Amino acid sequence: MTHHRIASREEWQAEREELLRREKEHTRIGDELARQRRELSWVAVEKEYRFETDEGTRTLTELFDGRSQLLVYHFMFGPSYEAGCPTCSSSADAVNGVLPHLHARDVTMLYVSRAPLQKLQAYKRRMGWRFPWVSSADSDFNFDFGVSYTDEQVREYMGPILGEPPPILRELATATGTDVGRYLAEGPGMSAFVLEEGSVYQTYATQARGLEFLMGYYPILDRAPKGRAEGDTAGIWIRRHDEYDLETK
Repeated sequence: MTHHRIASREEWQAEREELLRREKEHTRIGDELARQRRELSWVAVEKEYRFETDEGTRTLTELFDGRSQLLVYHFMFGPSYEAGCPTCSSSADAVNGVLPHLHARDVTMLYVSRAPLQKLQAYKRRMGWRFPWVSSADSDFNFDFGVSYTDEQVREYMGPILGEPPPILRELATATGTDVGRYLAEGPGMSAFVLEEGSVYQTYATQARGLEFLMGYYPILDRAPKGRAEGDTAGIWIRRHDEYDLETK
C-alpha cells in the first residue's frame, strides 16, 4: 500500500494548476537569467594558448573552427588519470546529438582536459563519442581558467579533505585510477568565448551545480514520480554508461 498522499482527480488538477503557475514563473526567471548572461561584460584573452588536437597543434582561435562562438567543457581527466571522471562522462553522453544544432547557430562546442591526447582519444573511443576533445597538457589554460590546481593549491585549499576524504571522493578517485589528491587537482567547468574582429573574449563561466544543464538525465528524473532519489548520496550512483549492471535495472 502506498504511503503517498492520494487525491481525487479534481484535487489533483487544482494542485497541478498551482504548480504550473510556479513552473511558468521559473521559466520566466530562466529567460531573464539567460538575458543577463548575454549582457555580461567580456574580458579579452591575451595569452596565446596551444592545444593538442586530432588535427595537430591548434591555438584557441583555431578551436573556433570557423565559427564565432566557442563553448569549452573542462572535463576532469588529469595527467595521472587512467579514465575520465564518471560524472563528467555521464554529462558528455548527451553532447553528440546536439552538435549539429549548435553548429547551426554558429557555436562550436568541445572538451578539454590536461591528460595526454592519446589517453583522451582512447577513452573517447571506449565511450563512443564524436565531439572534439583536445589536450591542454602543455599550457596553463585550465589553471588560468580556475579548473585545475597545483599540488600546493590542493594541499592549501583541501588539506582537511585529504586527511580523511569522504567515501564519494575515494570512490571517484579509484574510478579514475588515481589518488584523491590528484583527483582533486582537476575540476569540472564550462567557459564560453567569442571571436570578434580577430580577438578572443571570455563571456561566461560556470562550475559545480551550474553545470547541471548538461546532465540531461537530471531534469528528466526531476519529473519522474520518485525524482532523483539521491537523498544525501548525490552523485554516488552515477556510472559511465558501459558500467551499469543492466540485469538489475
